[in-house]
Amino acid sequence: MKALFIHGRQDLREADVEIPEPGEGQVRLRMAFGGICGSDLHYYHEGANGAFVVREPLIPGHEVSGVVDHDPAGRLAAGTPVTLHPATFGDSQPGIETQPHLWPNGAYLGSASTWPHTQGGMSEYLLVDAGMIRVLPEGLSLQRAALAEPLAVGLHGINVAGGVEGKRVLVCGSGPIGLLAAAAALAKGAAEVTATDVLEGPLERARALGVTRTLQIGTDELPAEAFDVVLECSGVPASIDGAIAAVRRAGVIAQIGMMGSGPQPVSLAALIAKEAQLRGCFRFNQEIDEAIALLAADARFDRVITHVLPATDAEAAFAAAKDSQASGKVLVELWPDHDRH
Repeated sequence: MKALFIHGRQDLREADVEIPEPGEGQVRLRMAFGGICGSDLHYYHEGANGAFVVREPLIPGHEVSGVVDHDPAGRLAAGTPVTLHPATFGDSQPGIETQPHLWPNGAYLGSASTWPHTQGGMSEYLLVDAGMIRVLPEGLSLQRAALAEPLAVGLHGINVAGGVEGKRVLVCGSGPIGLLAAAAALAKGAAEVTATDVLEGPLERARALGVTRTLQIGTDELPAEAFDVVLECSGVPASIDGAIAAVRRAGVIAQIGMMGSGPQPVSLAALIAKEAQLRGCFRFNQEIDEAIALLAADARFDRVITHVLPATDAEAAFAAAKDSQASGKVLVELWPDHDRH
């Protein structure tokens, strides 16, 4: 079978490897689409995602969809369309028994955080534990289903914030996660949704989703104390400062955007004085099930996808995904016409 491997900084190669055979409790999938995430971009362009360095060839991809190829247990018929919860949970800890996404020693598809690395889904076939599989409802395309994982990230942020129904919501950063978070906030009954970005391209895509208004950072003024909930999706310290200024007194900021390791220059005095809450968000728990339902019900999510490129042109796909002005979510189509065996 074909697979994409990141060997190091800007070193992406297609290779032939053996088709894997499922073991007990496993299912083999025939992959269809893989979305390019920020972590995938870091692995490709820098050879590392923060402290996680590519030390062996790594197959990227955790935003995936495909069909069942072989289920030895016979529970899922060949051809059943699916997406995945890409986490393998670690060891339960006191106080977080119901939050397995926070358990230590877990793994995630397409991650160099483990050794050996946890290989991802940008391959023709993928073996997964049966419990990771989510069967798609009728009518949900495999292409749109590849958005389930990043949409779940946005939904988790909304849940961490305590919900958005009837609330004034600010989404900081209109990259793919920000766009999906904004669309989710609209779908979940926010009274208004304002989206920000430093670039016009992402703001144009936010307007296409139906947000109430957009603000271009550096040009438009961000209103002070005007929002009940802020979904901060950029991970940039200056954006977090803006979120602190924009949230109302006793409001909530959900920090969805991941920040770099080490100290960060964030101004917390106003947060303290307003008794606002800054809440961390890490991946998601089971919000992927809600994400699938939303995707099946609302075709507007298709507007987040700006590029679909074949795996044979994967370098161009990674280049497009790095261009925030021109691209929203970039999908890689995984060898649809290749001989299956």
